[in-house]
Amino acid sequence: MEMQGSQAKGVPAVDQDLQDFTDYLSRVAGKSPNTVRSYRADLAGFLHLMHLHGIDDPAQIDLATIRSWLAHEAATHARSTMARKTAALRSFFGWLSQHGRIKTDPTLALSSPKQSEHLPRILTHDQARTLMDTVDQDPVEPREEEDVQAALQVRDAAMLELLYATGMRVAELCGLDLDDVNRHSRTVKVLGKGSKERVLPYGLPADRALDRWLGEGRPVLAGSTAKSAHKAGQALFLGQLGGRVGQRQVRKVVHQAAGQAGVPDIAPHALRHSAATHMLDGGADLREVQEMLGHSSLRTTQRYTHVSIEQLRARYRQAFPRA
Repeated sequence: MEMQGSQAKGVPAVDQDLQDFTDYLSRVAGKSPNTVRSYRADLAGFLHLMHLHGIDDPAQIDLATIRSWLAHEAATHARSTMARKTAALRSFFGWLSQHGRIKTDPTLALSSPKQSEHLPRILTHDQARTLMDTVDQDPVEPREEEDVQAALQVRDAAMLELLYATGMRVAELCGLDLDDVNRHSRTVKVLGKGSKERVLPYGLPADRALDRWLGEGRPVLAGSTAKSAHKAGQALFLGQLGGRVGQRQVRKVVHQAAGQAGVPDIAPHALRHSAATHMLDGGADLREVQEMLGHSSLRTTQRYTHVSIEQLRARYRQAFPRA
């Protein structure tokens, strides 16, 4: 089948299948909201194109048709995206088969595209130190008109310190509540992918930043009225208007902080990569790093050992005269 580009719209004939499947992903399989949204968008685009070709019954879709669509998509998407699209199709048709909605699963012989083994971008130890020293600088003087700006600066420092100290994901940071933080033991409880909880330790710099945020910054953004306090709820980190901080805002904060510190422009995930690599450089066990990051597979964590090895090679070539 010759594939043409199309917009990702739901197909009326299979709307119920798609809705039931996404309900299964979130309520039974425990997939993260981001994964559910991505799978649904991938499948909606595929099923819409099938509809344009007169196929409204998933039972009529064969392996050759699926491979043709994937080949078309591969021309404009990265390998990582194609791996996700393939996983979405395999999961969807497997679910249809298990629930008797199709007789055979056409994706049984479908293999996932080989992922490229590119190394994650990270900060060096010195760059990470520079970034944290920059965000930990004293905020503006808390004159009345600048209270909110000072509170945001204190918040940003606490978020960055916690991201780097724990290696948690941005979504996990945004989902933190006040009672998830144990100041006595300096640990924080996060809810990761698949609704799996893990408890992460953090160090003294992050504790100082949190202490300042909770004592000086959060009360300003939470406000003093009952209405504003209700909006803030139990969220640990707040946005400028008093509600729970969003992922987009955290990403903006990280980009701006990197620019101010004069270190390479990074996304929040690079702080996660940096934390993992720096722990390994410091002698941490691979299993410990896996637990900290919440990886279900040790293979995912192992790529950080490649980063450490590459850094070692670079230092070796620089320092050893016969490298």
